[in-house]
Amino acid sequence: MKAIRRFTVRPVLPEPLAPLNELARNLRWSWHPPTRALFRSVDPDRFEETGGDPLRLLGCVPPARLAELAAEDGFLARLAEAHQDLRGYLEGARWYQEQGAGQPAAIAYFSPEFGITAALPQYSGGLGILAGDHLKSASDLGVPLIGVGLLYRHGYFRQSLSREGWQQEHYPVLDPHELPLHLLREADGGPALTVLALPGGRLLRARIWQAQVGRVPLLLLDSAVEENDRAAREVTDRLYGGGSEHRLLQEMLLGIGGVRAVRAYCRLTGHPAPEVFHTNEGHAGFLGLERLHEFTAARGGQPGADFGSALERVAAGTVFTTHTPVPAGIDRFDAALVARHFGPEAELPGIETERILRLGTETGEGADPGVFNMAVMGLRLARRANGVSLLHGRVSREMFAGLWPGFDAEEVPITSITNGVHAPTWTAPEVRALGARGIGEERVEEAMTLGGPERAAAVGAVPGAELWELRRTLRTQLVGEVRRRLWDSWRERGASAAELGWIERVFDPGILTIGFARRVPSYKRLTLMLRDPDRLRALLLHPERPVQIVVAGKAHPADDGGKRLVQALVRFTDDPRVRERIVFLPDYGMAMAEKLYPGCDVWLNNPLRPLEACGTSGMKAALNGCLNLSVLDGWWDEWYEPDFGWAVPTADGDAADEDRRDDLEARALYELLERRVAPRFYERGPEGLPDRWIEMVRRTLTQLGPKVLAGRMVREYVTRLYAPAARAARAMDEDASRELAWFKGRLRAAWPQVAVEHVEASATSATAEVGSTLALRVGVRLGELGPDDVQVQAVTGRVDSADRISSPTTVSLKPLGGPDLDGRLLYEGPLALDRTGPIGYTVRVLPAHRLLGGPAELGLVAWPSEGAGESGVLLR
Repeated sequence: MKAIRRFTVRPVLPEPLAPLNELARNLRWSWHPPTRALFRSVDPDRFEETGGDPLRLLGCVPPARLAELAAEDGFLARLAEAHQDLRGYLEGARWYQEQGAGQPAAIAYFSPEFGITAALPQYSGGLGILAGDHLKSASDLGVPLIGVGLLYRHGYFRQSLSREGWQQEHYPVLDPHELPLHLLREADGGPALTVLALPGGRLLRARIWQAQVGRVPLLLLDSAVEENDRAAREVTDRLYGGGSEHRLLQEMLLGIGGVRAVRAYCRLTGHPAPEVFHTNEGHAGFLGLERLHEFTAARGGQPGADFGSALERVAAGTVFTTHTPVPAGIDRFDAALVARHFGPEAELPGIETERILRLGTETGEGADPGVFNMAVMGLRLARRANGVSLLHGRVSREMFAGLWPGFDAEEVPITSITNGVHAPTWTAPEVRALGARGIGEERVEEAMTLGGPERAAAVGAVPGAELWELRRTLRTQLVGEVRRRLWDSWRERGASAAELGWIERVFDPGILTIGFARRVPSYKRLTLMLRDPDRLRALLLHPERPVQIVVAGKAHPADDGGKRLVQALVRFTDDPRVRERIVFLPDYGMAMAEKLYPGCDVWLNNPLRPLEACGTSGMKAALNGCLNLSVLDGWWDEWYEPDFGWAVPTADGDAADEDRRDDLEARALYELLERRVAPRFYERGPEGLPDRWIEMVRRTLTQLGPKVLAGRMVREYVTRLYAPAARAARAMDEDASRELAWFKGRLRAAWPQVAVEHVEASATSATAEVGSTLALRVGVRLGELGPDDVQVQAVTGRVDSADRISSPTTVSLKPLGGPDLDGRLLYEGPLALDRTGPIGYTVRVLPAHRLLGGPAELGLVAWPSEGAGESGVLLR
């Protein structure tokens, strides 16, 4: 029978148990072991049945048990302690409050998905988990973030397998009233709404649900509002679902509606208004358009700012983070579709549609003038931008170089901040307890947030035998988890209990265990391990050094190629010859991941380099002493050392095609496993322990662990991006923004007249001695501009056979006075020759203004014309 109506019946807690409600509704419980332990003690069996979700637990505990707890002094004492600890956490000063005056009063952080806990399933993969870790670490550090996202009524899909191993998707309906959320309400008690105008006079309304992530409020917009028409109600149905227009409406609601939600939240709660807006990937880029609208709209009878001035104010306080290393990973919409949703008949009627379209117009090689590029808009609306690892920063500068024509990729203003992971979430309780035994619980919590020597001290002196026993304990727990999930999967696939006796023999706590779990796009190469099935079988079944592998991952519902990869792997794991040594576990998510990372000995990652922007799964494994075996891509390219694991050699420059490249890299992977990884694991020292393996575990925990912390990442965002953006936003007031917009307009109009017409140097030959100095003199024509509008630089560095300068350094040249007889301005300066070998130089003219974020901001540069002078010097 099917119910015709659904209710959420909330428990009535006895008065002494009232603090349980606050503890359950603040998601700090998801990373705070004492609070989880308190809820587990309420009813251990039901705690497990509800997936460790305190809110669901309280909804099914019998009233008699609640009454019993309300009279139990020991429980009430622990409840009071937990509640007091939460209040201290929420109200006390933390790292951010010690940074002194001038920090941003608030930062709004926009992301299409957030992975906070399995109890709030609003994530699909790495981007969402990263966003969740960002919020949790900001809370631990006291950073005043406001998270902004969408509430998807079906979340991301649940994955199961057919009997044939084909991925199947299920979309369970989520009831917000059963989630750790509450509605943001107006003073009269009605729900606060954000409203967007759609073409044809339609409206898109959204309620604002709030989750509390420690100290950080997370606002989630929900379009399932009765007053909406059916299409509008379904805008927030599924994460990354629907066609192009559906996705466009989701991103408009996230960006434009999100800013309006933040304004409503601050108005209703008194929270400081954000000074900085952080766009986590291009999906949220429309937030910049709403902020443009705020500045250009008339207020109180006063006209708003002009578009150029408003653009400067928006960009000054905006940070944009890109997470994709390939153009195909960026959301691109048909420009005509975007135009239809803006302008007089729809949203932001005060801004000319053509101006909006220009913000998302691609430029440079491969540009398509008919599309609207969300990442391009994000970069144009933010003065500060970053990739998520050093390698990804380089890739991003090359990928977006077309927005800054005339500049080498190294000078494209995109920096990098390498991702991190939230240690309290991803560190197994057993690992945490081992550290706490050495330095105390309070210092362990600080070490997991800030890193530093405390973390090394926590496990640095632990005897090798204890570290090895810890690893075996975690591996044993994983074996139990694998068997339980494999049983459930096979039952869903239609197997009877009588067929599944073999599952009791799956995996062995004494065998080297390798993990591989992530989304399944083709570049992550889920099936690289299957390139030579016979060789893989030999590894799994080796009589002396066997290996067992656990694999998990979801293919996008529309990606049949990814589903075929899943099916190929599942069919291999179904083979009776190997099924006790290699398994595929469906429905990869946070709950599974928390068991997977600690229990594996080796974490495998084999993407096509350089297509992994960062990849944080190996970081989570490392927090638990799991060693990494990975292609040098993303974060591993940056922090790999032989003490922490192994680097899979890549064949980027050697393979003529992808098949040959996969063959070469798979062969390298098999060689590593056969000759180095497995022998190291099974090798025994004088006391019967794998001493060299244990030392790698120790160094992973003490040396690599502090680097991969999200606390380190968030502190870098604060010091390198948020604080400078807040200072720039304060400086970019109405007068300053008008001045800078006028300057840029004048520069763009006059720049075609700027030219470097003459370059001469004091060198009399093509060689010079190191330590000598060249005197440069440059003749520059500026047209309608003056010396205060530009800077003239000499650029020098090593040159290759084509005279391309690498690792350049710049020297500013000074004007000599007024124009010469030909109307040129003369500049001169010394050029120190402090390096040997083939050295070259050139000169250039750049815009200069005190309010510019950097010399490349305008994308304008003038180089010497042909015949302007010689520029090659060889030093000996």
